[in-house]
Amino acid sequence: MKNQIIGDFLKNKEIIGLVDFTLLKREKTKNELEKFLLKANEYRPPAVCIFTEDILNAKKILDSGIQIAAVVGGFPEGSSNCDEIKKEIRTAIQLGADEIDIVLEPREDEKFPNEIELEKLVTMREASEGKILKVIIETPLLSERKIRAVTRMSLAVGVDFVKTCTGKRGECKESDADILSYELMRHELTFKEGLGMKISGGISDKDKVIRFIEIIRKNDNRIIDEKRLRVGSSSLIGNLITIE
Repeated sequence: MKNQIIGDFLKNKEIIGLVDFTLLKREKTKNELEKFLLKANEYRPPAVCIFTEDILNAKKILDSGIQIAAVVGGFPEGSSNCDEIKKEIRTAIQLGADEIDIVLEPREDEKFPNEIELEKLVTMREASEGKILKVIIETPLLSERKIRAVTRMSLAVGVDFVKTCTGKRGECKESDADILSYELMRHELTFKEGLGMKISGGISDKDKVIRFIEIIRKNDNRIIDEKRLRVGSSSLIGNLITIE
């Protein structure tokens, strides 16, 4: 019943306003990219999420007001080389990226995360030169304790959004949304700084989005109300348009 109330309150257009419309397919035709970008112009999401090599073509087709989020750093895995991370982020920005999505690669080390991850996060933050930075922590590969530790470290460095996963190595779970939203609430209470979260990985229908939003609202309404939530998906918008 509660899901229905939230679903009625949150119209499809409002959900679209949270979506990073995504095309992360290396082997695609120019026609596929063009169709994707024209759909973005029609749907009007806040951002499209694409590879760096697609930025110049996107800028020719995308309407103004739709941000370009570039995926960099060895996606779907994260680079271990800070110089490489810095170079890829700066290249994407020079080509016209408004936002950066990048994986902070998990390691099988009981001390993870430690100074290695901290150095990467600082590099990402500095190289992004004030652009929106979304760090992907790959929650399917981490225990709850490590999800909390990586999230806290990322927020402390000042990333704009902590993102659950790429979807390539497991899907986003409701427990992931609960942990990240709780940690955002905790960070804001402690440091008076409202940062964001992005949920992605297998999120393709309205019912699933509504369940995640309900969980996030329980921890902190402001994450939703202040548009500090993004949803990464390649098919969600098309499904919302179909049922409208």
